[in-house]
Amino acid sequence: MAKYETRLRGDFDETLRYLHDGILDKSASASYEDESCVQCAGVRCCVRVYERYSWSGGNRLSMTLTLVGDGEDLFLSAITSGGSQGMFFKFNTWGEEFFLDTLRELAEGRI
Repeated sequence: MAKYETRLRGDFDETLRYLHDGILDKSASASYEDESCVQCAGVRCCVRVYERYSWSGGNRLSMTLTLVGDGEDLFLSAITSGGSQGMFFKFNTWGEEFFLDTLRELAEGRI
């Protein structure tokens, strides 16, 4: 498991679309699985799940992206899971880190 969190500024829908397109464009095996979005008292939250194939692990792994927005103040959190090997201890988590790096590069290009 790997995690990345940061604060951003911008339009919620535009940022979500930018991240979504970037994730899918940067990996031929990446797929969008599903989402859950809600708005309460002006605060928006969208949780999306993506998957991709990990060549290093020989399996699929997932990334859960959460974007919370209050006006132009945005908070992004992403957690990857799967793709590691081992029954009792996790090792070979490179695929998770690489998938998360895709999102990190997109987000930091937006800051």
